[in-house]
Amino acid sequence: MGRLLRKGVLFTLLFAGVSTPAAADPIVMFLLGIARDMIVEHATRPRLPAPEYVPDMERVYKGTIVEPDHMRRLIDDSFPYLGDAQRKEIFDSLNGALADPKNTAVRGEMIQYFVDKALTVRAHAFSEAAKAKIERAGGRAEVLGDQG
Repeated sequence: MGRLLRKGVLFTLLFAGVSTPAAADPIVMFLLGIARDMIVEHATRPRLPAPEYVPDMERVYKGTIVEPDHMRRLIDDSFPYLGDAQRKEIFDSLNGALADPKNTAVRGEMIQYFVDKALTVRAHAFSEAAKAKIERAGGRAEVLGDQG
């Protein structure tokens, strides 16, 4: 909506600059009337609620809303430099630990710990743009210290 309004105002200003002052007045009032009608229509339009994610409760890890597919996608997205077999090995190991009934009490903490580690990017230096992009995506940029 804001983009349309800006375009309308720009068009009005440009059009008003090429016409005579006497002829511009009715045209400007007409365009402002259209802009007002657009604003009123947008403001009174009913808002649709955002669809909420509803997990498949048969597939989630007990006591969480996390499905194994979520963990698989996180592993695939966070570790693209690993081969398929290595990512499958990580998933199988993590999935086995999360599905183990003995880990019911710590399942949420295990998932959170893994997510924190998976979304951390470590390098010797980051540009400000790269650091901002990582943080905007929900990750964390960690600068490595001198190794020598």
